[in-house]
Amino acid sequence: MSDHSPLALAQALIRCPSVTPEEGGALSFLADALARAGFSVERPVFSEPGTPDIENLYARIGTTGPVLVFAGHTDVVPPGETASWTHGPFSGEVSEGFLYGRGAVDMKGGIACMLAATLDFLDARGPEFGGSIVFLITGDEEGPAVNGTVKLLEWAKGRGERFDHCLLGEPTNPDTLGEMIKIGRRGSLTGRLTVQGRQGHVAYPHRAENPIPGLLRLASALIAEPLDDGTAHFDASNLEFTTIDVGNPATNVIPASAKAVFNVRFNDDWTAETLGAEIRKRLEAAAGNAVRFSLDLQPSNSPAFLTQPDAFVDLVADAIAAETGRRPALSTTGGTSDARFIKDACPVIEFGLVGRTMHETDERVAVADLDRLTAIYGRVLERYLSS
Repeated sequence: MSDHSPLALAQALIRCPSVTPEEGGALSFLADALARAGFSVERPVFSEPGTPDIENLYARIGTTGPVLVFAGHTDVVPPGETASWTHGPFSGEVSEGFLYGRGAVDMKGGIACMLAATLDFLDARGPEFGGSIVFLITGDEEGPAVNGTVKLLEWAKGRGERFDHCLLGEPTNPDTLGEMIKIGRRGSLTGRLTVQGRQGHVAYPHRAENPIPGLLRLASALIAEPLDDGTAHFDASNLEFTTIDVGNPATNVIPASAKAVFNVRFNDDWTAETLGAEIRKRLEAAAGNAVRFSLDLQPSNSPAFLTQPDAFVDLVADAIAAETGRRPALSTTGGTSDARFIKDACPVIEFGLVGRTMHETDERVAVADLDRLTAIYGRVLERYLSS
């Protein structure tokens, strides 16, 4: 097995216990491999009061355009109860054609494929290939996402770095490699709704003011009518209540307040500001003079964004079709990702391995998919940086 094998590279990364915010050796492994291939490598560390310091990696080979960025993260979520894993979460074991370990899919496996494809490309073309390749890797994607990609991009911009396109290796395929490219993501906005009442005994309701009917009235108003009908590339925006709480242990006391929390995944019809204004408008109309409420909209760093289908999207889709025989759908579904930060630096799309959720035990990836994804990334490099 050569050093360029995506399986060997993925195993090495998985064996680094890089649970956010720990680097765990994963960035060091990447830095060494890229430096030996001729990349200029830097490891900036970013800080923010109240959050852990985070190590990041920025590597570049080439000084001219076009500049293709491979982006991703080496941090992973905790493995949970290790005894529940069939294979150790940081063992990198292979069994019956699958590689097991935390990060196998999200997203050490994807980074391994990027690295393997790049090393093969440089072996074939040499360092004077025309253009530049950048690796932009964070250790803070699964955590607060404060000291990772967003600051790494600011740091790179301050140095005068400019990018043309970015391919982010987040897992994008629900069932089969080649199904889906992400060309955008919905935004996310969380709100905390509180209705004020007046505490009292249930036997004397005229002396109290029950906030629960008022809260139900406001909640119903928020979900009664759709926020929109969707857009060309997005489904309709969706508001979901995630909890309704009174915190009342007594069965004979009317509570003083009632609270609810909701989250909206919104499309490109909205910004967090315009959506917040619409939500407040609906609440005020429903409340009238009868319900006393307050609304706390949490700060959002997750806007909706779209990378319009263009020649780069076609190039990646062609590479996928050539390797897998399927033309990928262009999707904006799913949760947020670091693409929301990269979008302001250059057009960004996502394509990675197969996986629905990577937070469970026995996270695994098919070894054959590692080889296929490496071949796809290799085709992208060849076409994008063709002389």
